[in-house]
Order: sequence, then C-alpha cells, then structure tokens
Amino acid sequence: MDDKKIRLAVGALAVSAACLVGIATHEGYRSEAYKDTVGIPTLGFGETAGVKMGDKTTPERALVQLLESTEKHADAIRQCIHVPLYQHEFDAYISLAYNIGTGAFCRSTLVKKLNAKDYAGACEEIKRFNRAGGKVLPGLTRRRQKEYRLCKGETT
Repeated sequence: MDDKKIRLAVGALAVSAACLVGIATHEGYRSEAYKDTVGIPTLGFGETAGVKMGDKTTPERALVQLLESTEKHADAIRQCIHVPLYQHEFDAYISLAYNIGTGAFCRSTLVKKLNAKDYAGACEEIKRFNRAGGKVLPGLTRRRQKEYRLCKGETT
C-alpha cells in the first residue's frame, strides 16, 4: 500500500469510473429481461428494481440506469459506513452492495468490522458473499475475489 494515500470521509468519495466499469463487467449486459440464478427478473447491467419479464432496454439506457443505481447504492452505504476509506475500498464496497443489496450490506458483519476500523477484517468478509439461493456459485466466488483484491488495494 502506498504510504502517501490517505483515507477520506465516505461523504467525500464519489463513484469512480473504474467502479462503474467493474460492475458493468461483472454483471454483463442483457437487452431483454431474464431470470437470474435465483429467479429474479434482471435487465441491462444487473438491474432488478422494477424489472418485469418482457422488459427491454438499450445499451445507452442501461448505462444511465447503472450510473443512477450505483449512485443510489453509494448514497445508502454512506449512511452505514462511519469511518474513512480509500477510494479502492469504497469502490469494492459499492460493487458488493450493488450485487447483494444495500440492506444486506449495511446489516453485515463486514460493516460492523469496518466501523470498528478493522479494515483488513472487513475486506476478508467480502469473500463470504459467494452464495445465491444457498449455493456457492463459481461466478460469485470469482467476483468476490476481485472485489477482495480491489479492497486490499491490489491492482490485478
């Protein structure tokens, strides 16, 4: 970790372009609504709010929706994180919250550890969110590993 970096209050951090690209890459793009692995209608770049089977989108609309949704997730996690973060930590937590929902994120042991300034322990907790419908999913395991490495400040 670069000793010249400083953690900033979460209110001072913004969703980065790298965060948006990471989420879009993890989620992938679908122009027509489909049911995800646990049967939730999903559209665009992983959007589930208000999606019904039969809904359609365009890449442009899906990107706007991703940005708006990511900003909402960032606003929500700012309410439950009370310690300063590095940008890369914030990005990792937004990606996780986008995938699991802000309610689950804010109620998690991860947030408890984070607010106790157990930064390493909070990053470790990311890896625990690799299940959907009670089953470990390889895709979620890979995503959590990437988010964990991002949280730790690793660039690969």
